Amino acid sequence: MLRIGLTGGIGAGKSTVARRLVELGATLVDADVVAREVVEPGSEGLAQVVAEFGSEVLDADGALDRPALGSIVFGDPAALTRLNGILHPLIGRRTMELVERAPEDGVLVQDIPLLVEGTMAPLFALVIVVNAAEDERVRRLVGDRGMSESEARARIGAQATDDARRAAADVWLDNSGSPDQARDEVDRLWRDRLLPFEENVRLGRPGSSRPPRLVEPDASWPVQYERLAARIGHAVGDAALRVDHIGSTAIPGLPAKDVLDIQLTVKELSAVDVALPALRGVGFIDRPGVDRDNPKPADPDPEHWRKRFLTSADPARPVNLHVRAEGSPGARYALLFRDWLRADRRARDEYLTVKRRAAERHAGDSDASRYVEEKEPWFDEALPKAEQWAQNEAWRNPTDGLL
Repeated sequence: MLRIGLTGGIGAGKSTVARRLVELGATLVDADVVAREVVEPGSEGLAQVVAEFGSEVLDADGALDRPALGSIVFGDPAALTRLNGILHPLIGRRTMELVERAPEDGVLVQDIPLLVEGTMAPLFALVIVVNAAEDERVRRLVGDRGMSESEARARIGAQATDDARRAAADVWLDNSGSPDQARDEVDRLWRDRLLPFEENVRLGRPGSSRPPRLVEPDASWPVQYERLAARIGHAVGDAALRVDHIGSTAIPGLPAKDVLDIQLTVKELSAVDVALPALRGVGFIDRPGVDRDNPKPADPDPEHWRKRFLTSADPARPVNLHVRAEGSPGARYALLFRDWLRADRRARDEYLTVKRRAAERHAGDSDASRYVEEKEPWFDEALPKAEQWAQNEAWRNPTDGLL
């Protein structure tokens, strides 16, 4: 199952996108529907709310009078906390019941209006944010919901900012245009990304294998890393000592393959076995055949260079996840080379020359393995320079003394 988070500001058209995804075959769990369901007449939730706030929160038919309840809690933080203490566990329990009923070989979309505000993005393998220009959202709210313009703008202003939503978005779906344009965009997303992603996760396949091709630096690489790091950290839990952006995309200004390399440092590699189902749940596939770094001359014992290697199953965002144990030379060198290349322009330029030559020689390869192998001699020769830089700068290995 591929779990997708869907969100967007009021008036952006999130419900329209959700309906189309269901038409295409997704299973939908709507947070607003669940929130209403747990306080339906006769429910445990409604009984608890009445016991806490009194019968004045019921209408003449015995259903929840939402305006009456709102008048009690929204001006009283303590009362709102008590209400949330009743509702949130019930909503969470019901949501998980619905999630567990979803087909294992399908795409599950969870429509959560406050996904960004609730910092829930790391729970999902992919987050779709539906957006529209503010003036268009105001026009819809005034025309479709009968709000005044000032009320519409106030409601928009009370929600997460566009910047916050962009930071959480793996997919930014602009719904400012016509319904047909939005439908076509959703259809392309379903066909080209969501269905292949789900199949890759289910079958344990990496999402992308591309010939080595260098692209210009992308200013969004660090933001993409932050999103992925949050997912990885949440999936691994306390076993994750730290998560770092490594490799060429972590070096500002350096052309690179459009593949994010991430290092997860754990106390012991066996911790990954426990976390594999959760990592698969956020889109990462174990690659057991790639379990060692190339030993460096200073330490030829291959056992010192053991690691676990995972890749993303997302066809649109290649990611390599290198899992290394605390104190291992591989974990240290990944961070040393990154920091040295960030600091030393001459070394960075020299490395870029090597990268470009290797990319040209292996441009026709179906994957990047020979491209990577061709760069290894440069790393071996550059290691003493990196170590000298570390000594001169009093560089400290960030993975030292984590516990």
